[in-house]
Amino acid sequence: MKLKRRNKANPEFSLAAMVDVILLLLIFFMVTSAAANQSAIDVKLPKVEIENPNIPSQVTVTIKADGSYFVDDVSVKKETLESVIVTKLQNSKTPSFTIRADENSYHKDVVFAMEIAEKHQFNIAIATTKVD
Repeated sequence: MKLKRRNKANPEFSLAAMVDVILLLLIFFMVTSAAANQSAIDVKLPKVEIENPNIPSQVTVTIKADGSYFVDDVSVKKETLESVIVTKLQNSKTPSFTIRADENSYHKDVVFAMEIAEKHQFNIAIATTKVD
């Protein structure tokens, strides 16, 4: 005895709707990735003739001209800078951080951050801007 189904499901989906969703996701990720590398702390970076943007960094240490420190755009006192950096990089396979120092900041403030990297064997990069 052969039974016939009354409701045969015909699975269909609109490819146009899926393309719209993919394009919206693409636009979203393009906009957010462009804004992700910009810092809220305004510093004038030193200018150089050669630029190397391919340096991976997990943490950014910003040093303003008045000697104030920021770790990932969060204000940090000089006394706690080392512990904050070590805490953020403790589980990292290749720990590294970028120093973004204002061109008018004191050399001693930059050297202080570099000494932290030396003490803990962290890799560092110094952010600069390209000469126009």
